[in-house]
Amino acid sequence: MQEFISVWVQDPHVHRDDFWHTHVDYQICLHTNSMCFWRKRSCVRRRYSEFVWLRHKLQENALLMDLPKLPPGTPFFSSRNSSHVAERMKGLQQFLEAVLQRTLFLSDSRLHLFLQSELSVGRMEACSQGLTRYTIAQAILSSAHNVSHPPYGDSFSNSSTASFQ
Repeated sequence: MQEFISVWVQDPHVHRDDFWHTHVDYQICLHTNSMCFWRKRSCVRRRYSEFVWLRHKLQENALLMDLPKLPPGTPFFSSRNSSHVAERMKGLQQFLEAVLQRTLFLSDSRLHLFLQSELSVGRMEACSQGLTRYTIAQAILSSAHNVSHPPYGDSFSNSSTASFQ
């Protein structure tokens, strides 16, 4: 059987932090049969700044490799503008698709924690360095929002699937 990894970035939620500040988080759903992942199906929520952190950490491990780009972080981004949110969501999806196609990144524990745990950036970093009382596997397996089915049923027409041989 050929290995696959399908990822979806969907369902943006706008959060009002205070009177002046808002942020958007996105649901990331993963469905795979790859032996690289502890969970075969999962969903977590992440915000743009966490994607920036992940890209920076992946770049540290792949100094000579060109990493995929994130959609630009712009000071004119408006969480109230649905086209801005949709365009950013599309760019985040493309980023994850490109990352998951590179075998080197599939061994990075921070990528796995990012995709399959509810840990904050600080806790992901500590866990990946072995500084927590729980292991990476425990953090992933105890995630509250893991799902038992892909977000679009068994149809992969709405997803991107990376195949490995």
